[in-house]
Amino acid sequence: MPELPEVEVTRRGIAPHVEGRTVTGVILRHTGLRWPFPDNLDALLRGRVIRAAGRRGKYLLLAFDHGTLIVHLGMSGHLRILPADTPPQKHDHVDVLLGEAAMRLTDPRRFGAVLWHAQEEGAVDGHLLLRSLGVEPLEAVFSGETLYRQTRKRSAPIKQVLLAGNVVVGVGNIYASESLFEAGIAPTTPAGRISRARYERLAAAIRRVLAAAIERGGSTLRDFVGADGQSGYFQQDYFVYDRAGQPCRVCGAEIRQLRQGQRSTFHCPNCQK
Repeated sequence: MPELPEVEVTRRGIAPHVEGRTVTGVILRHTGLRWPFPDNLDALLRGRVIRAAGRRGKYLLLAFDHGTLIVHLGMSGHLRILPADTPPQKHDHVDVLLGEAAMRLTDPRRFGAVLWHAQEEGAVDGHLLLRSLGVEPLEAVFSGETLYRQTRKRSAPIKQVLLAGNVVVGVGNIYASESLFEAGIAPTTPAGRISRARYERLAAAIRRVLAAAIERGGSTLRDFVGADGQSGYFQQDYFVYDRAGQPCRVCGAEIRQLRQGQRSTFHCPNCQK
């Protein structure tokens, strides 16, 4: 599924095309995706100006004067900027029209979401889906000390703590595996037993891995493409993810795969302790 780098690549791709633009219409080709679409979305947005394209974790936030449109790409979704008259394909579910252009949401598995948070309901960070999210890993407030303090009483494996999203947000399955490898930490290590020094290495690894993935356009394993329709290429740089049975690029040991919380984890038993 699209993780933080893919969502950030999408945000950066759509921002120049949507910020400051007036919505001229909304086309909905279904009643909803994971949840029903907001009532009267066309009436809500038509004639309104998109002030900013933001992101919180894996959620895209299109800010208007009267509220925020929250978009989640689900398991297989992507947004593209296209000419407004581009014929829709089977899985093209939403068009936000911007004059001669359209921002189109494609979601083959329909696990994504398009939701509305009205201004009178308070700050968008208070939305049910956003209020419990952890710190942003690419912001200055994120550090090894943050990880250390938030995990003192946690016995769960560090990989599961990273995926939970309430300590640090957006470090999904791919990038958790890669970050733990770079930091030299076994994914099964209880979070509460990791030292400050090791957490500093992990925080630095998370920042570096996410930044590198964004620079490479994210990872395209199945359906993800950026707003320009281009695939990401970070999967070519994986050290452990999806490399079970192959030699470690650092020490030559065999990369192993295990299951944690119904998700596949990949690690090097020699490099990660």
